Amino acid sequence: MTQEFEGDLAGAVFWGADLSGARFRDVNLTDSTISHAWLVNVDIDALIDHVVINGVDVTAYVNERDPWYPLRAMIRPTDPEGMRAAWAALDGEWATTIAAAAALPEDRLHESVDGEFTFVQTLRHVVFAIDKWFTVPVLGEPFHPMGLPNTGSLGFPWPGLDYTLTPSVAEALAVHADRAARVRTFLSSVATSDFTLPVEVLENGTNPLQECIFTVLEEAFWHNRYARRDLAQLEGG
Repeated sequence: MTQEFEGDLAGAVFWGADLSGARFRDVNLTDSTISHAWLVNVDIDALIDHVVINGVDVTAYVNERDPWYPLRAMIRPTDPEGMRAAWAALDGEWATTIAAAAALPEDRLHESVDGEFTFVQTLRHVVFAIDKWFTVPVLGEPFHPMGLPNTGSLGFPWPGLDYTLTPSVAEALAVHADRAARVRTFLSSVATSDFTLPVEVLENGTNPLQECIFTVLEEAFWHNRYARRDLAQLEGG
């Protein structure tokens, strides 16, 4: 039976474990060591910073060839200026993605590729992620009813969400743009001294403000990537 492991496994030791076919998603593998292992047909999509394979530092080789590397490297900023630059860069990438979506018929943007979120559902999920980690706990404002959690969180009693909604592309884009503007406005005046402020996040407990912003940046980055990937298939179809 397939097992799922979630939570803090820092310092865990996997000895003689068969991980063939395993999937690692939203994981932090900093300072991990893998030895006496087989890495065959392995696909890794991650921020690469000092990665050594078989005694060879492959960091520069990978990053020089990764078109997403400049943005990847921006999404865990250490100062307010970095946060503002990262959000501006993400805004630009989303503008490109939205322009690509606009070239497709509306019905295609409600179409799933390989069982993943549709384009509209992706927008709704990003709205939810911003609300969960920022709009609600930081601004003290409610969830937008359109927000859509990931499948593992659908059973949580999120206040104000309405899963019966079937928004149009224009409606989803309008709410997404509103949430993006709220983040942009907040970041325009955030200070380093704010980073450690405790924020109570539903389902995830107390987190420093900086980690909340990191999560918003990461969600915007990854779901833009997923949307771009799926739009390319819809265009080709």
